[in-house]
Amino acid sequence: MARQEAVSDRLPDQGYRAETRGEALVSNLRVYTRRTALLVGACLALAPLAPTPSQAAARIQHLVSPGGIEAWFVQDSTVPVIAMEYAFGGGATQDPAGKTGVASLVSDLLDEGSGDLDSKTFHERLDRRAIDLSFSATRDYFRGSLRMLKDTSDEAFDLLRMSLTSPHFDSADVERIRSQVISSLQSDTTNPSALAGRKFLQMAFGDHPYGRPADGTLESVPSITIADLKDYTRRVLAKDTLKVAVVGDIDAGKLGQLLDRTFGSLPAKAQLTPVPDVAAAKPPQRAFIPLDVPQTVVTFGGPGIRRHDPDFMAAYIVNHILGGGGLSSRLYHEVREKRGLAYSVYESLVWMEHSAIFVGNTGTRADRAGDTVEAINQEVRRIAEEGPTQKELDEAKSYLKGSQMLALDTSSKLASAMLQYQLDGMPIDYIEKRNAIVDAVTLDDAKAAARRLWGQGLLTVVVGRAPQATAEPAAMTPPPPKAN
Repeated sequence: MARQEAVSDRLPDQGYRAETRGEALVSNLRVYTRRTALLVGACLALAPLAPTPSQAAARIQHLVSPGGIEAWFVQDSTVPVIAMEYAFGGGATQDPAGKTGVASLVSDLLDEGSGDLDSKTFHERLDRRAIDLSFSATRDYFRGSLRMLKDTSDEAFDLLRMSLTSPHFDSADVERIRSQVISSLQSDTTNPSALAGRKFLQMAFGDHPYGRPADGTLESVPSITIADLKDYTRRVLAKDTLKVAVVGDIDAGKLGQLLDRTFGSLPAKAQLTPVPDVAAAKPPQRAFIPLDVPQTVVTFGGPGIRRHDPDFMAAYIVNHILGGGGLSSRLYHEVREKRGLAYSVYESLVWMEHSAIFVGNTGTRADRAGDTVEAINQEVRRIAEEGPTQKELDEAKSYLKGSQMLALDTSSKLASAMLQYQLDGMPIDYIEKRNAIVDAVTLDDAKAAARRLWGQGLLTVVVGRAPQATAEPAAMTPPPPKAN
């Protein structure tokens, strides 16, 4: 299935089952900490089954706090838990020139001491109260997540307020986290998936901010100063770009007070550097990175379809048929089941504020890399020329409608979806309307979307021992328009 931006230097969802991803869910992975385990354990001990997502969706409220903070809110007292997801516009595109990695480093440091609490004391407070607080930076957004038991809501929101408004950025904490980031970046120099992801983004976006490594580089991260971190928080963490989604056991009045207390003292307006729209590079193109590793990694993709494009839902469905449907996808059948070339293969739609791409990934034996690339190209060419069958379209629609409900089966998942719908500019009742939008896609729509997505071929990056994979592909002639 497709998903929103969340593109890191490791491209989206590498190593994760495609069928578990929802179009509205951003899977910035969070560490399963001890306090998360305590929170989940408490929920399971106390909870009967929660209301279905469709029931919850019908109760989404547009809440405006006394101080003017807006949020989408579902009040649910099934379990004494509150989940909040929020985002500020900006993300890694706001890293200063030559200093990629600032946003990512800020996200690692906001909970390393703030207010009158040093790092150790701050984390002890989180652990003692089973509060799960985390931050992440995507290319377009600086995101945060907060989960807590109802009884700890005051303390949880207070700790979040301190993180956002008075982070310490103590030199000892900065250097400790910086060393961890540098160690990870050094590890990435021998990680074929990381190398393929970075090269793919460079091919797709060139000098545009989307082409820069969001986690930084071994050259940029050491140059980031504490002043850079403070300047980023001052410019980016502001109320005018803030989007909030809350699900849980709290009433609207109390939530409004907590939102004002938490976000009310932030600057009224962000000071963001404008980011231009950009189209991904036109395929076909291919790059090879030699690396002496047991398994060759193949990353492939090309220009996608943006979220508000009229063809988006058709593209979303046909992409599920080609590579997003896990064991049922065409690529899985052709590459694994039919030819035994790889253990898994997937493809995702990825949409951003200023562009869109599709991205796929697989790994194979070095001596089978050329065959794997050719098999992928053949299947992409076939669906571009012929489109899906009616049976494939009907089955994909049925699956995607049903999986949406399973994708929203917890408070945290529903809060994430509600936030993503806001970031995507969807209406507050989108969950209720979505199935009808899926049903409205015709076979002709799906075929047209397939031609548009894959008719030009692929951008392909191969990392490994397979020199034959560097051969330049023949340019693909776009298939002629189908007669009406």
